[in-house]
Amino acid sequence: MAIETLNDLFVNELKDLYSAESQLIKALPKMVKAAHNMALRDVFNLHLTQTEEQARRLEVIFSAGLDGSPRGKKCAVMAGLVKEGKEVLEMGGAPDVMDAALIGAAQRVEHYEIAGYGTARAHAQQLGYANAVRLLQQTLDEESATNEKLNQIAETSVNVSAAQKHNGHGAPAVMESQL
Repeated sequence: MAIETLNDLFVNELKDLYSAESQLIKALPKMVKAAHNMALRDVFNLHLTQTEEQARRLEVIFSAGLDGSPRGKKCAVMAGLVKEGKEVLEMGGAPDVMDAALIGAAQRVEHYEIAGYGTARAHAQQLGYANAVRLLQQTLDEESATNEKLNQIAETSVNVSAAQKHNGHGAPAVMESQL
């Protein structure tokens, strides 16, 4: 499909986001299972529920008058992010360090989604699609909140615990000025 208009671009973006959400729906249960930190598991479980709803919102936007279906495109970026997340899961290692790696992988996903939903929302606004703007903003708010929860878990728990593995004593192996 040639992208000749802003509406064409908007439809293309929504298809990409739908594919991203569909891929994430398949990947999140594996992340839940791999997480050791209970707060992290809870965030992944909540985000799985939200992701399923976010995919439904995209379907609603399409059913409200956009041509075609949200299906039919594969989001290559999400495929790469999911592949990287799978590699993290396959590495193995200390539970707290693995949780830190899972948070990093999840935040890369969140940042991609925040960028995608922000762009789609801006285009919907320009096109005068008020309901789409509202639905996309709702998803954008959820993605931002998930990212913030991941930050909080990392900074207050997981990274603190993982840092103790740095040299086995909790102290850095090298001075900060040496880094």
